[in-house]
Amino acid sequence: MTIKVKNPIVEMDGDEMTRIIWQSIKDKLIRPFLDIDLKYFDLGMKHRDDTNDTVTIDAAEAIKTFGIGVKCATITPNAARVTEYDLKQQWKSPNGTIRSILDGTVFRKPIIIKNIPPGVVAWKKPIIIGRHAYGDIYKNSELVIDGPGTAEIIFTPAAGGEKKTVLIHNFKGPGVVMGTHNTEKSIRSFALACINYALSEKVDIWFGAKDTISKQYHGFFRDVFAEEVEKVKDKIQAAGIQYRFMLIDDAVAQVMKSSGGMLWACMNYDGDVMSDMVASGFGSLGLMTSVLVSPDGKFEFEAAHGTVMRHYYEHLKGNPTSTNSVASIFAWTGAIAKRGELDNTPEVVNFASTLEEVVINTVEDGIMTKDLMLIAEPKVEKYALTEEFIDVVAERLKAKLTA
Repeated sequence: MTIKVKNPIVEMDGDEMTRIIWQSIKDKLIRPFLDIDLKYFDLGMKHRDDTNDTVTIDAAEAIKTFGIGVKCATITPNAARVTEYDLKQQWKSPNGTIRSILDGTVFRKPIIIKNIPPGVVAWKKPIIIGRHAYGDIYKNSELVIDGPGTAEIIFTPAAGGEKKTVLIHNFKGPGVVMGTHNTEKSIRSFALACINYALSEKVDIWFGAKDTISKQYHGFFRDVFAEEVEKVKDKIQAAGIQYRFMLIDDAVAQVMKSSGGMLWACMNYDGDVMSDMVASGFGSLGLMTSVLVSPDGKFEFEAAHGTVMRHYYEHLKGNPTSTNSVASIFAWTGAIAKRGELDNTPEVVNFASTLEEVVINTVEDGIMTKDLMLIAEPKVEKYALTEEFIDVVAERLKAKLTA
């Protein structure tokens, strides 16, 4: 007897070892238990190239239509990947494209497992990273300078009037220059998303920037955030939480000594870097969830890690791998739980929470992949191979659901 999921979920396939895991999760942990309509988009590198990356845009638009998406890890190609996959060009990051279309904020939260202690001894509660998902260097324009000259920022008002010009640098010889931007609309959406998330989770909000150096660019972020916090200060007080603004370097120093339990709102690049640091500090990128939330309530779930290229090459040679599938499983459970929540189908939400509980209990019982075995306490003598772990979870899930 399968559980009926009322409305569709947009499924985005990916690349390399995570693509192998993705199919196994779907075949063994999802399809046997759920009657679900998956709107499938293949975001594998070759298919993106074949479609001139229109498939990524189509997937993002489908999330707008159906409200929920779940995504496998994908390749963002560099020059070496262009050669390896015989690509037409270095296509943009699929995540960046989807984030831009949805105007979303990315929230990354570690999965806490008792026998996987954090590398930072002070951390006891999850540190949630809220990453602004638009602009800055991810939408930059850049230029290599080959000789002496002047680089300037020029703004031409659309309504007419005087142009504004700011000197960047008088080059005496070769160099490089980059221009970045952001929009008030996107920054305000970011602030609102972080505030709403913190209120729902009842956790403090930290926001860090470098406004002492970037008095206008970073200062603009600081001021917009402060304005949005001021509007809901009564709700923040009623929830028993606080908002703190600090310099980003101070935030980094303080987070290392903190016990956790806060939402750390970060500008785009800071969030990219600090989410990996927090994931590693809590044990593994394989234990980090990621959800993109748009201002109008659309959600896209994925694992925080990449495509696990090294394991994929071993897989192609026919060698056994021990690849951690926990975060990919939690991408599915996150999407399924949110679908059930929006559809008001508690049995769907319960399935997702049951699968998460089974996964955590499996690891806590000492059945885990090699990356976790190396950091587990107490020590584990044997690790599970990629498919072995998923098979054990599938057996336990079936037993729990039938019981």
